[in-house]
Amino acid sequence: MKEISLYIHIPFCKQKCFYCDFPSYSGKERFKEDYVNALIKEIEMRASGYIIKTIFIGGGTPSYLEVDQIERLLAAIKNLNLHKDIEFSMECNPGVLFKDKLVAMKNGGVNRISFGLQSTKDSLLKEVGRIHSYEEFLENFNLAREVGFKNINVDIMYGLPNQTVEDWKNTLETICEIKPDHISAYSLIIEEGTVFYNLYEKGLLKLPTEEMERRMDSLTKSILKEYGYHQYEISNYSLEGKECEHNKVYWQLKDYIGLGTASSSYINGVRIKNIDDIEEYISRINSGLEIYEEEYKNSQDDEIEEFIFMGLRMNIGIDVKEFEERFNKPIDSIYAKVLEKNIKSGLLKREDNRIYLTPRGMDFSNNVMAEFILDK
Repeated sequence: MKEISLYIHIPFCKQKCFYCDFPSYSGKERFKEDYVNALIKEIEMRASGYIIKTIFIGGGTPSYLEVDQIERLLAAIKNLNLHKDIEFSMECNPGVLFKDKLVAMKNGGVNRISFGLQSTKDSLLKEVGRIHSYEEFLENFNLAREVGFKNINVDIMYGLPNQTVEDWKNTLETICEIKPDHISAYSLIIEEGTVFYNLYEKGLLKLPTEEMERRMDSLTKSILKEYGYHQYEISNYSLEGKECEHNKVYWQLKDYIGLGTASSSYINGVRIKNIDDIEEYISRINSGLEIYEEEYKNSQDDEIEEFIFMGLRMNIGIDVKEFEERFNKPIDSIYAKVLEKNIKSGLLKREDNRIYLTPRGMDFSNNVMAEFILDK
């Protein structure tokens, strides 16, 4: 039986954050019950023929579901063929998380919690549309430890409107002091269709300067390293043995199934996307109709590009032998000039049959990866 990873999308939020362009919605709580019932049907239909090695329940806000809905969803997942060493993550947001929900998650097999925080400064949390204070996050974090979670991630973000370098330094040090097992530290990207995008277009968003962002990025690497966190991907840091195995599936271009609205799957070189609309998703599942919105078979060039782009996100980079086995050609037959140029520029390094970004290359990763786009 084939091993695969599983992503499950929960599209509900109490309030949409101002930077968020994910397919999530506030004000649609009335559909939660029917959505969970439909999702359970999709789980049974699409995930039962595999051994599941990692699971990630994301959103939206999975912890916004009611306790009984969480319990029923996790009970359905428990009926699948789960790997004995499964990593099972669930996203949680302070403000909609309570002890009984954490207990339901723990009893249901979840062994990794991912907290959305973004900042330890309450005024910044309000400015980005978060519904909680830092104190509420801390209470939830400690509660998760008390319930027995030994693998916790915290998401934090820099480059926020009105955020100073000192604000970011305080966030980094404060979070390191409570010792989560994993930290995801992202820079803000202004995405079209968000509240921030509209403000940005009107010139009403006071963002840090490029110089400030560079200092924030430098502080991220130095402070997290000082506290024992290993950078294993452009935006992800972990204590020893606590890397996110599920996300590594994406970066290593391995197969996964996405369930729920707007979720994506990648199986045998085919990319599939489910429909976005919650009501239509529920209706189609209950009527036994197709829920795919898109289905695209990657060409070999698509596969090569994705293998490079995703693999170079990780500190260990890409395996030259794996490339040759996967595509039946040596990497130098396609990229000799690109590799030579970037190695000479000090942006890439090649050793022990691996190619990876140097620390300087990490800073200019988008520029480096753009050079691996193939003429089609």
